[in-house]
Amino acid sequence: MRLFTFFLVCSLALSACKKDNGQKPNLPDQKSEKVTLKYAKGFSITNYESYKEIVVTSPWPKSQDTFRYILSKEGHKNPEFLNANALVQLPVENVVVMSTTNIPTLEYLNIDNKLVGFPNTKFISSEKTRSRIDTGEIKDLNSDLDLNMELLIDLQPDLVVGFSVNGNNKTLNQIEKFEIPVVLDGAWTEKHPLGRAEWIKFIAAFFNKEKEADSIFNTIESSYLKAKELAANVNNKPVVFSGSMFKDVWNVPGGKSFVAKYLEDANVDYLWKDSNANGSLQLNFENVLDKAQGAQFWIGAGSFQTKSQMIEQHKGYSYFEAFKTNNIYTYTNKIGPGGGLLYYELGPLRPDLILKDIINIAHPNLLEDYNNFFFKRLD
Repeated sequence: MRLFTFFLVCSLALSACKKDNGQKPNLPDQKSEKVTLKYAKGFSITNYESYKEIVVTSPWPKSQDTFRYILSKEGHKNPEFLNANALVQLPVENVVVMSTTNIPTLEYLNIDNKLVGFPNTKFISSEKTRSRIDTGEIKDLNSDLDLNMELLIDLQPDLVVGFSVNGNNKTLNQIEKFEIPVVLDGAWTEKHPLGRAEWIKFIAAFFNKEKEADSIFNTIESSYLKAKELAANVNNKPVVFSGSMFKDVWNVPGGKSFVAKYLEDANVDYLWKDSNANGSLQLNFENVLDKAQGAQFWIGAGSFQTKSQMIEQHKGYSYFEAFKTNNIYTYTNKIGPGGGLLYYELGPLRPDLILKDIINIAHPNLLEDYNNFFFKRLD
């Protein structure tokens, strides 16, 4: 996937195999224990004696479909479960993922050596994984929409981790025809930043890395909550707006979106905080100018590198006070060799770093000796 493309251009249409018809699966009568999830709403994990059951209830926005995956533990054969969308034999020894957001998860869990293929590898920014690409250990599978199926079959992955924008089945259904298990990662549908990060537990279950995932997530959560608490003590709440133009539309984060949650937790006055939209609001330039012209900060102004690039796209950007005072921030501080933004790759797993960046922008000197990780100021 091209840098978490489903954030920017919802043009991909991937999904998984059969859809749950609502019937209960024919599962053996075994003792069970459900994994506790603190923030993630889109999946569940239940551990049984001989297998794990993962149910994904939010594979894409507003989905009415549920996907059930059965993971047979080592030493136990895959039974013929009814209504299972994928049967996976543990442990998974090699994997293909379709999104750059899965790369940091594999690295943090220390299982990046299991990755054998990826579509369009040039957009992977991680130096560690890029070194494996350069040595040929990770094969380029062309693109999500035109996957090199012959090469994929040669790799014989135990698992493919995909994603879906709207439930269209094409590429992933084609993979399943070759009896390769496909599962859907719906982390990007979560509305709380920590909910997105908690999907590390989803990936970890396929590699028996649950303890490691818990430890990693708890560290990220603690870092996030400490930063939030620090910002909560600040009395001054600077006025902030976000987004930028795409063709004739300005995509503004809705008040219930995960971006708005970052701004809320950073203790700023986000101009569209009262909107009930979970995703983006599609506004015209005049709407945004009328409301945000005098705002102090413009945080998340697309992927521009300079203010001159902004003017080339739309001269009206210069009308904003934040433009005049050089208070525009984009998430282009770290760019991979292929042009990929690390923000899209690592950001979902490290919401604490994103929150700290925003706090550092809005409340300078609150975080002692802190340098922005993802965001940079445009001059």
